[in-house]
Amino acid sequence: MALRRQRQDEPEGERWLEVDASMTGTMTFKDPVNLQINGQFEGTLDTKGNLSIGAKALVKATIRGEAITISGTVEGNITATSRIELLSTARVTGKVSSPRVVMQDGAILQGGVEMLTAREEHPWMTVEELARYLEVDANTVIQWAQGGRLPAQRENTEWRFDRTKIEEWLAHEKIK
Repeated sequence: MALRRQRQDEPEGERWLEVDASMTGTMTFKDPVNLQINGQFEGTLDTKGNLSIGAKALVKATIRGEAITISGTVEGNITATSRIELLSTARVTGKVSSPRVVMQDGAILQGGVEMLTAREEHPWMTVEELARYLEVDANTVIQWAQGGRLPAQRENTEWRFDRTKIEEWLAHEKIK
């Protein structure tokens, strides 16, 4: 990983963390970061801040973030709370979900587009997604939900978790 020099079109002092390696797994950033993937990545990307998938990158992942710009190849579903931008060299297979989706001429999207409303900007998480996010076992998440220890909603037999309420809960728990 390396820090990238500031581009001319970026605000003064904005730095980017570049990943040029081949990686597999889960990459989670709980604090805002400007991340650019230039190599290969397979797994789950959960970021805050700006995420850029470089023109030569190959990413096979579920991606969640705020502002996501893609110029490489992505296989997997992408959810952004702010915007998703597919540049002319982008090749995406999967569903993109965001309140704002921009596609340049030449970009290829094989999948679907879900335009989120303001209420949907913070999508619901499943037990498994929350377990990965909190880096705990899924059974622990279920126990906490059943005991009322974390904000949860039950729909039929499934637990669902509002990402915004979970982040507020996390901030509150860190204070204790």
